Amino acid sequence: MQLRSAAPPGSADDAGARWPGVRLTHSILFGRSARAGVDALALALALLIAAVLRHDGDVAEVSLSGVLVLSAVGAVVHTLVGLRLGLYTGRWAYGCFEEIAALAKTAAITTPVLFVLDTLLGRLVPRSAIIAAGLIALVLAAGVRYSVRLTRDQRLRPSPAQGGRVVVMGAGEGATQVVRAMLRDPASPYVPVALLDDDPGKRTLQIMGVPVAGTRRALVDVVRRFEADVVLIAIPSAGADLVRELTDLAELADVEVKVVPPVVELFGRTVSVGDIRPVSHADLLGRREIGIDLAAIAGYLTGRRVLVTGAGGSIGSELCRQLSRFDPAALVMLDRDESGLHAVQLSMDGRGLLDDRNLVVADIRDQQRLDEVFAEHRPQVVFHAAALKHLPLLEMHPSEALKTNIIGTYQILQTALRHGVERLVNISTDKAADPGSVLGYSKRITERLTAAADEAGEGTFCSVRFGNVLGSRGSVLTAFAAQVESGGPITVTDPEVSRYFMTVQEAVRLVVQAGALDSHGEVLVLDMGEPVRIADVARRLAAAAERPVPIVFTGLRPGEKMHESLFGAHEPDRRPNHPLISQVPVPPLDGAALSLLIPTAQRQELIAVMRWLAESPALSVARQFLKAS
Repeated sequence: MQLRSAAPPGSADDAGARWPGVRLTHSILFGRSARAGVDALALALALLIAAVLRHDGDVAEVSLSGVLVLSAVGAVVHTLVGLRLGLYTGRWAYGCFEEIAALAKTAAITTPVLFVLDTLLGRLVPRSAIIAAGLIALVLAAGVRYSVRLTRDQRLRPSPAQGGRVVVMGAGEGATQVVRAMLRDPASPYVPVALLDDDPGKRTLQIMGVPVAGTRRALVDVVRRFEADVVLIAIPSAGADLVRELTDLAELADVEVKVVPPVVELFGRTVSVGDIRPVSHADLLGRREIGIDLAAIAGYLTGRRVLVTGAGGSIGSELCRQLSRFDPAALVMLDRDESGLHAVQLSMDGRGLLDDRNLVVADIRDQQRLDEVFAEHRPQVVFHAAALKHLPLLEMHPSEALKTNIIGTYQILQTALRHGVERLVNISTDKAADPGSVLGYSKRITERLTAAADEAGEGTFCSVRFGNVLGSRGSVLTAFAAQVESGGPITVTDPEVSRYFMTVQEAVRLVVQAGALDSHGEVLVLDMGEPVRIADVARRLAAAAERPVPIVFTGLRPGEKMHESLFGAHEPDRRPNHPLISQVPVPPLDGAALSLLIPTAQRQELIAVMRWLAESPALSVARQFLKAS
């Protein structure tokens, strides 16, 4: 074992060991002093150059002593102004745009001050030389900064031999952020070698030396020409159609495809190397660019007391995560599943201690408990996401759909009216459009009950309708992934069956936006793009499996449709407030009609009554709402 000799007392090493911050402080002070010194030298050189130019290159005519005196005075003035403006206080990274802007401001102040001081000191240099020197000094100082930053960037640039060679699809802001992140990290596993962009105006563009080498149609050729290993889709707003197209092209080139997260996942932050990930099936099926009116959303959420039912579920938990970003006065999360509440709290604050009164264990079937919750928390905005949603199970057990989806929702509506809730959003499903199943009937009835509640009270009550949510519990992707994991087969009902898909983040983003619209009793239908064939999804998953996985077609189950629709036969697609949200009028349903639904009735009789209530004409709004208030 080797012993290191101790540093002599009083040595620099000894001081550094006893005072670990001293060396760092000296280093910082030296760096900032060096910046000020370089700027002072740039100003002195600029004054000399300007004076020589003023005398047509005749150095003999220049008063060198005058230049030296004014340079010394200028160094003091420039340094003092720079300190005042933060140029030498470490406020910005060296050579960044903000520092160059501060440098320009400093020069703009220093130049007229020197002009005045030169007059007081007896005209040391020609006046025109002072003005020219200010511009020359700015160029010289900025040039030094650019050179230093360029050298640093080159030193940080990862070697192509160490990381995967990447062709980046996109040359916009997202691509610029991720290219810079890759090239400023020596440990980056990716090295960008070329860009692709369909914009003709970017044909000659380079980002940190990485050139645009063609359009997406040239992907295969560019990958081979630059010997790339990875294609990175660096377009956060890329839709599912573009991701699928580029993935298919990359397969022809036999390279891996990766993506940066969509806009809804980034939520306004900068893209980094850590965000780069493989293409997911949600990227291939549900990516949408969702425009959002932040001001409108903040207007009805910020500082308000918000309650979410079904908060432990897939939709409810994502609702809670997104709603929390708008700083509500309180966010009350209600669910009968205590494990679900634990999971959502853990995802939001990382603690999961279950010690917050805003975590509420309650069943929406229990009217007395609902009154207790509303009386304690006094919510002003309610998102009602609690529901049973598995179609085949509800076909077998329609009384459960009645108890939870219909009666549970009716009780939420009654309680909201009694406690003066200002805005309620009921989460519905595309199966409520021309319903043909117990799930569809029950959710259509809740849409109509919501419309009746809106007529009965002073608040704004509406429903939001959308289709399959990727990543939710029980979604087709989750089921298929489990089947692949177990070795198959993947079961699909029919080769032609199709469904609408949307990621949970995108669906919730539109739900939150829909809640801001001026809509009374309507169903707000979210635009989910084009439907996707389930068999195509199954084939993609099977192809990506490590071993062969068969696909088996089982036939449609009772209540299932071949193709879902977002609108009923007589529902107009009207979008007066948002391009991705249709507002459909709903015939109200008097809550008194629910007395026709008897949970103990025979299964077929109960289903028949549900169907009639879902399809019947508008019934007068129940006064029962108002009597209970």
